Amino acid sequence: MQALTLTEAAAARVRKLMEGADSTALGLRIGVKTKGCSGLSYSIDYAQAKGKFDEVIEDKGVTVLIDPSAVMFIIGSEMDYVEDKLQSGFVFRNPNEKGRCGCGESFHV
Repeated sequence: MQALTLTEAAAARVRKLMEGADSTALGLRIGVKTKGCSGLSYSIDYAQAKGKFDEVIEDKGVTVLIDPSAVMFIIGSEMDYVEDKLQSGFVFRNPNEKGRCGCGESFHV
């Protein structure tokens, strides 16, 4: 089982981001950091190199690297990209989440 799957919308957005990225970027790096009122927040950045213990996900023609310290928090998650009238962004459907803060910025497991 992969640590993370991507919806078609998420993969399309990653492809679009990679078109404008520095040519040395391998893909996107997903991490988890301590932040917000619930404790944890997802982080997304360009991956310039593969870390020794990174989890590499190749799905729907894109590459996503997962920071090794984040794998246990997001294993089994689905990454989606959602656009509506007021906002757009990546959304994580994480079966490990036990709760989220009211604003949706952070979660806890």
